[in-house]
Amino acid sequence: MKITFHGAAQTVTGSKHLVEANGYKILLDCGIFQGKRSQSYEQNKKLTFEASEIDVLVLSHAHIDHSGNIPNLVKSGFTGDIVCTYATRDLCAIMLRDSGKIQEQDIEYLNRKRKRKGLPPVDPIYTIADALDSLKYFIGIGYHRAYKLLPGITLTFIEAGHMLGSATVILDIEEDNQTRRLVFSGDIGRADRPILKDPDFATSADILIMESTYGNRLHDPDEPANQQLATIVRETVNRGGKVIVPAFAVGRTQELVYRLYELMESDQIPSIPVYVDSPLAINATSVYRLHPEAYDEEMAEMILQGEDPFSGEKMRYTRAVEESKAVNRSKDPAVIISASGMAETGRILHHLKNNIANARNTVLIVGWQAPHTLGRRLVEGNEEVRIFGETYKVRAEVITMNGFSGHADQEGLIKWANHINPKPRHTFLVHGELEAAGTLADLLRSQGFPEVHVPARLQSFELV
Repeated sequence: MKITFHGAAQTVTGSKHLVEANGYKILLDCGIFQGKRSQSYEQNKKLTFEASEIDVLVLSHAHIDHSGNIPNLVKSGFTGDIVCTYATRDLCAIMLRDSGKIQEQDIEYLNRKRKRKGLPPVDPIYTIADALDSLKYFIGIGYHRAYKLLPGITLTFIEAGHMLGSATVILDIEEDNQTRRLVFSGDIGRADRPILKDPDFATSADILIMESTYGNRLHDPDEPANQQLATIVRETVNRGGKVIVPAFAVGRTQELVYRLYELMESDQIPSIPVYVDSPLAINATSVYRLHPEAYDEEMAEMILQGEDPFSGEKMRYTRAVEESKAVNRSKDPAVIISASGMAETGRILHHLKNNIANARNTVLIVGWQAPHTLGRRLVEGNEEVRIFGETYKVRAEVITMNGFSGHADQEGLIKWANHINPKPRHTFLVHGELEAAGTLADLLRSQGFPEVHVPARLQSFELV
């Protein structure tokens, strides 16, 4: 067996891991790398393997850093099955199309700049049409259902608890007269989160590929997320301001809406409008309603009682551009949730442009921000930022809340890994910055994991 790490190696984005076993090539995830625009374009456009040689793609979940380069994979010659959970397939149907639209818009803007410099135009990584074409290769399967992936290779998904449809991948591989189990964690979620079930534990593995995003950090236990969110909203409303939230359209937006609904129902925050200003987020919320099999007990009971936190009295879903502009023109206190989660593209840029220089407002950061993104610059406390080529003073209060992270922290990762007994012979830590992965590697070694690696991009391992 050979494993090559083509992405999310010593960094958090661009998940791509190639497993060669039993004469077949299995790609685990095919995500977009997010970073500096010039670097991202080149790295995402040029695949570091032959797409036509991949027999099957197994997709852990729909987040773009795990799924976002699938249209380029198909465009480059891949014709195999893309196997995922049913909810992941439904989310990809809207998310990949949206990603294709962003690719087209980004390249149109870039080509205008290139034309002024006398440079030839370049092509988008993929288009909306490419995204739609890729959907015909998707196959959905349920959790805990053994699926014959390839001759001698069986796939089972278990709940990862990270987002709707997220899965930990278990591959039982018969090779050289022995059966070995490879477990790919995907992104491991946190227990006791609203809406979704808790992560399942893998209990056996010979080879473990595991995420390490929070490998060197613990989530803040001091103040529950609901209380902190309530305090932020109340203080901003008392100033007469707005709460502007760059949030990923899938997962983070739905959790925010759920929590704001709870806080209003319990009179912990004023009853103010909550605008979800993202067509993708609106479509994703509709997909959530289609998959009650993913709900935790509290959410399932709420739905059975006729409550729908996604359709509360104060929830406003703005699809049209004119509706979005009207939200910006309004001077009344409100919560505005808009994509993208790292404030790099989409309508959130307009909301930041119009509100970031006003000290009454709050910019609430609720997720990890990649280096070189606008979101990262806000987290780092930059006093000025550039939006649409213009410089703006950051006078709004910028608050980071780690309580909304969909990733298990260091303690949660260790707990998850220690359910595997006996310890895996080989452990590979991915989807984490080098410091985070290195810290987690040291901890796992100290707890008896015999061989722990933090692979570099394009590094290969022959496992006998």
